[in-house]
Amino acid sequence: MSITVNRVELDVDGLPLPLKRARRIRRSEPLRRLVAEHRVSVDDLIEPLFVVPGKNVHQEIASMPGVYHQSVDRLMEDAKAAAALGIRAVLLFGLPPHKDENASALSDPHGVVQQAIEALKRALPELIVIADLCACEYTSHGHCGIVGADGIVDNDRTIALLAQGALSYARSGVDIIAPSDMMDGRVRAIRHVLDREGFSNTAILSYAVKYASAWYGPFREAVDSTPAFGDRRTHQMDAPNVREALKEALQDVDEGADMVMVKPGLPYLDVLWRVREAVNVPVAVYNVSGEYAMIKAAAKSGWLDEAAVVDEMLVGFKRAGADCIVSYFARSFAQRRLNTRTPS
Repeated sequence: MSITVNRVELDVDGLPLPLKRARRIRRSEPLRRLVAEHRVSVDDLIEPLFVVPGKNVHQEIASMPGVYHQSVDRLMEDAKAAAALGIRAVLLFGLPPHKDENASALSDPHGVVQQAIEALKRALPELIVIADLCACEYTSHGHCGIVGADGIVDNDRTIALLAQGALSYARSGVDIIAPSDMMDGRVRAIRHVLDREGFSNTAILSYAVKYASAWYGPFREAVDSTPAFGDRRTHQMDAPNVREALKEALQDVDEGADMVMVKPGLPYLDVLWRVREAVNVPVAVYNVSGEYAMIKAAAKSGWLDEAAVVDEMLVGFKRAGADCIVSYFARSFAQRRLNTRTPS
């Protein structure tokens, strides 16, 4: 082996040495962190919470270990613990005491979501409270709206229902309303009702790009919303379509959405990127229940390092363009960051 230093190109055993070495800035953890192109912060995360009727209810959801059905009193304790870890936003889902064909409990001013909003804003005024808005948790048939005689969700009757639900949440003090139904024109209807009733500062985070996905299985179990007949393909998006996603996102922004969501996350990173490039509002991604359950199951079997996989996945969402991430891993991520005492 010889190295000649008086020539422009050094060599080893006759082979030229590299002039550019990318590994020079990869050789230590502090250096890698210094030059990192994307970072996930606890500030970026939104934690979903499931609120149910009753008192002192804290019941783990079988398909989503570490995630619970909670009554308002227990939810308050849980939200305070999350806030103590630095989590700044929660997304509420509610299970009503009764369901019917018209989702009448959705706009009940004394409903569990409305109660939770009021309690959270009293106890944790700085916490950003987001309420998911969809009829699927409230209908006896599990569909996302009022079903017509033809067995298909009636778009226009449903948006009227959603507008009343949104107004009920706003009156309870919610910060952000997140319609997840995928009805045409619902953002415009919700914005109109909110503005008319004096809630012009209540923001809308639209599930603008929500696919009819098999990745929602554990969530549907959690809120008992599996359709009793048919499916949701008449209103949720079809997996092969990307141009349609851009049309949906742009339309919702035009109708008044302050933020838009792409759901699911992992199988649709390309869509997330395209949406981020197309709109000029913040973009969220939903790291859905099936993705959570998959990682939990693999980690339990010893096939994956949960923490390492979650960190890699979350930074992948950021790299694909997400400004914020809805994730059931928000709490564990925040706890790790607190334990390490290092910047995210």
